[in-house]
Amino acid sequence: MSFNPGDVVTVDFPGVTGIKRRPALVISSAAYHASRPDTIVGLITTRTTGLGSTDYLLKDSAAAGLRVESVFRSFIVTLPPSGDLPALT
Repeated sequence: MSFNPGDVVTVDFPGVTGIKRRPALVISSAAYHASRPDTIVGLITTRTTGLGSTDYLLKDSAAAGLRVESVFRSFIVTLPPSGDLPALT
């Protein structure tokens, strides 16, 4: 399955306290995917207070398939190839 930059997917996202299933934003490009089997994603969180300088409040969370107002957080990971990255939209 291929993904495009801007796709919102649900993944088992590694974090400080373990792995948590959560939405993430695909940030790797089609050019990257042409030569690499992995996918680069950034964290999406519902914590909308105390935003950091690299956090971005999503303008239309519902259009992205998210149920509540959400924030893109620059917590970036590279995920190995897997068929277990279903798109939310």
